[in-house]
Amino acid sequence: MALTSTLYTGLSGLDVNQTRLNVVGNNIANVNTVAFKSSRAMFKPQFYVTDSAGSPSSDSFGGSNPSQRGLGATVSAIEKDFAPGAIEPTGKSTDLAIDGNGFFVVQGKEQKFTRDGSFTLNANNELVSQGGDFVQGFGVDANYQITRGSPAKLTIPLGTSTSAAATENVTLEGNLNAAGAAATGASVLATQALTQVSDGAIASGASGLTNLTDTSGAPLFTDGETYTLAGKRAGRLLPERTFTVDPTKTVADLLTFYNEGLGIDTSVTTGGVTPGATIDAAGKIMITGNVGTQNALSLTGTAFANTLGSAPLTFAEDPTSNPNGESVHTTLLVYDSLGSPLTVDVTAVLEEKADTGNTWRIYATSGDNTGASTIVGNGTVVFDNEGQLKSAANDTITLGRDNTGAATPLQVQLDFTKMTSLTDANSEMLQLSQDGSAIGTLNNFSIGEDGTLTGSFSNGLTRTIGQVAIATFKNPQGLNDVGGNQYTAGASSGLAIVSAPLTLSAGGIRSGALELSNVDLSKEFINLIISSTGFSAASRVITTSDQLITELLNAAR
Repeated sequence: MALTSTLYTGLSGLDVNQTRLNVVGNNIANVNTVAFKSSRAMFKPQFYVTDSAGSPSSDSFGGSNPSQRGLGATVSAIEKDFAPGAIEPTGKSTDLAIDGNGFFVVQGKEQKFTRDGSFTLNANNELVSQGGDFVQGFGVDANYQITRGSPAKLTIPLGTSTSAAATENVTLEGNLNAAGAAATGASVLATQALTQVSDGAIASGASGLTNLTDTSGAPLFTDGETYTLAGKRAGRLLPERTFTVDPTKTVADLLTFYNEGLGIDTSVTTGGVTPGATIDAAGKIMITGNVGTQNALSLTGTAFANTLGSAPLTFAEDPTSNPNGESVHTTLLVYDSLGSPLTVDVTAVLEEKADTGNTWRIYATSGDNTGASTIVGNGTVVFDNEGQLKSAANDTITLGRDNTGAATPLQVQLDFTKMTSLTDANSEMLQLSQDGSAIGTLNNFSIGEDGTLTGSFSNGLTRTIGQVAIATFKNPQGLNDVGGNQYTAGASSGLAIVSAPLTLSAGGIRSGALELSNVDLSKEFINLIISSTGFSAASRVITTSDQLITELLNAAR
């Protein structure tokens, strides 16, 4: 009986060492498998046969220990080693490695978990594993804010997704020269004298344009003619505006057109100057601009002419006009809700100097305004006697976008907090930033340490487009290895805790890199030798037991 049991004891030795050889062989085979986690086989003795249970000691007897014979070994567990492997850069943006604790979450027919981050984009620009499972993460809302909830597949729509945003805020920077002179004069432009055919009185502005003649009696305007106004402000060409004559149009309509087309803000009287187009006592149209050298107007030659190039009214700068005062001009670039670029001209004029500081008048005009007037804003900024911004009033500009398809009106807040008013040779005012964007196509992306996917658009805009999720477990050893470098939750692993990288106990993400296998070849070769030695020794037990049984059978003959 004892010899036959020895055969089974030796057989158990063969079994456990063969299992260990299988584990070692699997480790060695996967030494170059991405993010592979090595295993180890753990042994334990099988049950024991007790020949003597032992006895306690007494005054006359020292006692005896139990006498037990073991019946071989068995595999107690095959454990995974979840120690992290080395991280190797690959340069491929969809390759991801976890630096620390956790697993990527992938979804196919069931939810699975993996450390293998060799992902790629499929035909629908969805991030998938090599086996075709969808990589899970968190999406974004309409404001590109990450929405935390149930994880879903991640989409990176390269070349297809477009984005445009209306400008809401513009920041200006620079310095407005506090040593400049306060504005007191403006451009004054005048035409030749006009005469109304009926009674010669046009001062009321109610006279019809088709009734006007020059001093020689020649008609000035003809029904149906269209005139184009192309003036200049401080040498800069103003956006062209057109005016069509019909029997209902009056002199007052023409004066309003001049104000609107030249961007003259008639709501403000500065330095004793009342801006706007009027009729003087001699029957001349007088155009007075806004104060400041950067508001100097020019209308000469054919600046107001019909389609044939004929100019019924000729303007000349009045020698007494004097557009003076410290001022500075800049052009802003903003965008409407469709991403259309719009330009806004902003002029700052030194309006008042006082012991408590300086006040600057801000004029804003735009040829892209869909209204009749190019004026889109007028406000003031006040600086204290240390040259720092004290307050800003009416610092929002409003552009009409009627009949463009874009949201209307477009309102843009001007931020002057980075402006100063200190003594300097020249005033400077520049656009520092604005938060709108033209239409753009997603052409690149990056993934940060916290798993955030940031898209780069062709318009220079960057937006958050998602976030990779990571799952952690209380007991990773309890996961079920289902092959393909993937795991499922097991009975003793605990539930998956899905979160963003770098939160709770989750590690960080390394983009453009992969985690290598954690197999230690030198250790595995040692285990290979030990296992093969144990296998050989167990086989010798069987051989020896067989020889003894043979000897016993021969002795019985």
